[in-house]
Amino acid sequence: MSNVNITLPDGSSRAYEAGVTAMEVAKSISEGLARNVLSAKVNGKVWDANRPITEDATVTLLTWNDEDGKSTMWHSSAHLMAEALEFYYPGIKLAIGPPIENGFYYDIDFEDYEFSEEELPKIEKKMLELAREKNEYIRKEISKADAMAYYKERNDPYKIELIEDLEDGEITFYTQGNFTDLCRGPHIPHTGYIKAAKLLSVAGAYWRGDEKNKMLTRIYGVTFPKQKELDEYLALLEEAKKRDHRKIGKELELFTFDDQVGPGLPLWLPKGAFLIDQLEELAKKTERAAGYQRVRTPHIAKESLYLTSGHLPYYKDSMFPPMELDGTTYYLKAMNCPHHHKIFDALPRSYKDLPLRLAEYGTCYRYEKSGELFGLMRVRSLQMNDAHIYCTKEQFAAEFKAVNEMYIKYFKIFGIDKYIMRFSTHDPARLGKKYVDNPQLWKETEDMVRGVLEESGVPFKEVPDEAAFYGPKIDVQIYSVIGREFTLATNQVDFAQPLSFNLTFANQNNEQEHPIVIHRAPLGTHERFLGFLIEHYAGKFPLWLAPEQVRILPISEKFNEGCKKISQSLENYDIRASVDERGEKIGKKIRDAELEKVPIMLVVGEKELENGVVSVRKQGEGDQGQMDIEAFAKWVQDQVNEQLEV
Repeated sequence: MSNVNITLPDGSSRAYEAGVTAMEVAKSISEGLARNVLSAKVNGKVWDANRPITEDATVTLLTWNDEDGKSTMWHSSAHLMAEALEFYYPGIKLAIGPPIENGFYYDIDFEDYEFSEEELPKIEKKMLELAREKNEYIRKEISKADAMAYYKERNDPYKIELIEDLEDGEITFYTQGNFTDLCRGPHIPHTGYIKAAKLLSVAGAYWRGDEKNKMLTRIYGVTFPKQKELDEYLALLEEAKKRDHRKIGKELELFTFDDQVGPGLPLWLPKGAFLIDQLEELAKKTERAAGYQRVRTPHIAKESLYLTSGHLPYYKDSMFPPMELDGTTYYLKAMNCPHHHKIFDALPRSYKDLPLRLAEYGTCYRYEKSGELFGLMRVRSLQMNDAHIYCTKEQFAAEFKAVNEMYIKYFKIFGIDKYIMRFSTHDPARLGKKYVDNPQLWKETEDMVRGVLEESGVPFKEVPDEAAFYGPKIDVQIYSVIGREFTLATNQVDFAQPLSFNLTFANQNNEQEHPIVIHRAPLGTHERFLGFLIEHYAGKFPLWLAPEQVRILPISEKFNEGCKKISQSLENYDIRASVDERGEKIGKKIRDAELEKVPIMLVVGEKELENGVVSVRKQGEGDQGQMDIEAFAKWVQDQVNEQLEV
């Protein structure tokens, strides 16, 4: 039998008989390692650990500590849950059951059965019973005709519809125990790797996210290789519930949604609008110092603009339906970049003008499916901290590095200690389909980005087949104080649109040359970033950002007028203050201010007014002593400056 060469991540290479599996490779290294292998990355694609490798390959063994390893286990757990459900509810129709960021779900048509969250514990119990059987996940390639016949016999319209969209020769089934499912995989070796399970919730979801289709039952769950890890995760979930931006946003009167306005279209209340203004002012100040120029663009454009940019073929499903006017088709703006390219092209450009940095807080509209909308995290109207940098190849490294440094500056301001850059590259096999067909420029730009990241020493991981259609990109993953992961910002390289729009500048030889474009959005969108900040701070915003920095609490109503004068004095120091004029006892006023997460409270009675001082309380910390107004104002300003200094 012929041999295959297996190259491992450390660069070492070993020869094995053709048909060797990643699990066998793991065992040849260490039995301990093999016990932890969930799947493997073979030539950049995630495979079953027990799938034969028949040609030379680069292999990375994946465990629970790897994102793709977790994803494999959660995908397998969705199948295990489906098997448990079929045990109790024979004849149910299964739609899709993918892994997600934290766990998995399965969409199910229960038909004549009634199902509620009260049923989840017995499904969990059955899952663990089945897991202990250590049934293998067996992969089987199957023809399209046989796959169709299998699901027609089961009268499953959802799988039949999925199979109709698949190409013959690329269809696989997976079986574990008494359960078989249409699935491309990959899966863990056997069910025994699943040691702890929790089904979290039940929700409704339209088939394929389309409101015109039937509403299915979506069951969310999560599994772990150890009970201790599940217990820790559930504790984290409880803390996350307390910090849920939707709950806190309502309590603090920051934003709201309204059915008449439409789903995914947030309405910002005064305090929320103030937060947006503060973020925008910070960004403007930061960008001015970095040499950006501000521009403004309309919310709508002709179809031809998005055809030229190349966005329409790739993003049409995420754009609002077209509008016809005077025989011309228009779209709501889903991205700012084509508009900025037109601004670049409005004037003749020289190498002396570069780098040209155009910034805008542009409002974009994206038609997220109703089942994917989630508070501020997934919306249909979004205000983006967007900018595009037009530069030469020689300027690229410095510009790209400067954008990354801007990210890090923001992270320090907002107390984000943990982050990682996801460097997304293309798949050469999908050029002309998912990606612009220009192999040379892909290699060139990916090498440039990789070089900048390595030189900068920022934490990053390379992720194949997730680039933008026009070039490689970085997505910034940040973690809140309780360890929840969020996708915040992006930094993208674009070599395609300068060609599409024929953007040029006169170089030093007076020859026309195409610039490189960097798309960047360090603060992402107002919506997603504020959703993150609400949860990160649990609503206790730092002093510089808080809509209400100081609440003045008169001991009785007869001191209201004196407190109003104090408030007016603080305005002269640019300190945001209000007076609680209610006829409540001082204890209740303090409790209410604490609950509303006001950073500083000033208790004022007869003695304070006579002596020209205020009694200062800090949110969550209590009494800070007495100060006169000037000393208090300086104390507040010093804290604000310290928070913004990095």
